[in-house]
Amino acid sequence: MTNFDKVQFCDIDQDHQGQRIDNFLFTFLKGVPKSRVYRILRKGEVRVNKKRVKAEYKLGYGDKVRIPPIRVAEKEQQLDLSKFDRVKSLESNIIYETKQFLLLNKPSGIAVHGGSGLSFGIIEALRALRPREKFLELVHRLDRDTSGCLLIAKRRSYLIHFQDQLRYKTMRKEYLALVSGDWDNANNRIIEPLYKNKLKSGERIVRVSEEGKPSETHFKCLKRFDTEKGDFSLIKALPKTGRTHQIRVHAQFAGCPLIGDEKYSDLDADSEVLQRLNLKTFLLHAQKLTFSTPDEEEPKTYEAPLPALFEQSINRLSKQ
Repeated sequence: MTNFDKVQFCDIDQDHQGQRIDNFLFTFLKGVPKSRVYRILRKGEVRVNKKRVKAEYKLGYGDKVRIPPIRVAEKEQQLDLSKFDRVKSLESNIIYETKQFLLLNKPSGIAVHGGSGLSFGIIEALRALRPREKFLELVHRLDRDTSGCLLIAKRRSYLIHFQDQLRYKTMRKEYLALVSGDWDNANNRIIEPLYKNKLKSGERIVRVSEEGKPSETHFKCLKRFDTEKGDFSLIKALPKTGRTHQIRVHAQFAGCPLIGDEKYSDLDADSEVLQRLNLKTFLLHAQKLTFSTPDEEEPKTYEAPLPALFEQSINRLSKQ
């Protein structure tokens, strides 16, 4: 059983000022289904300053929130994520940390959050490792098989500040990727709109389409590899917008899809080089992230070291 079996009162501080009451409760009542949270809001069991509120109510500084007793039967025993070796290893992947945020060199192969059959993701793992942290939220997302810089806020004020930088395109992201083909630097700016389609299976497929949202990525070829099995390129990508699978789809549109990208490349054509490089998926690494904080207006650049497999692949292609 997950128990919140006593009435609880919370005084809202600056970190939660302006946050919707439903989002506040999702974090505070970890493990309680969202449907249950909305139910206690509808019934008026949650009170703010002794008054009923709706789910969209935005909390004010100094608000007093009353949370009723809640008892929820779990379908299965909750896993202690802190015992998983891969979860524990995340501590060594932290690039930089303050009391307000942390920057992680996310490993490839782990989703940023649980769901869709996944028992846990990066954010659940960090919360398990840091049970005393009251607030840990993803600032942005990376695909499951993408590695590199992932920013997590530890204060709501910082989360809002970082998300504003994303919204106004002042946060700079820089990626490295290995692609099939000889990249033409004439394709250094791609502004094709992207349309996201969700299949019945839940899988997301993105296509270049006039029906899609405006999208822009800047590219630069850093190194070319002329091998017996074809041409390949190491490219730098700077996305100016943050659409789903944006770099992968824009690279495909340019005629140079990421090697081993099962959604957007020809796996049969890539099969031999994938075997030679010992790759099971594509190589896309969020190498650099540049941003400011509420305390320091001057932006700083942080860098995530390349995964060993990425470096090995570059070296092997260079020798072929």
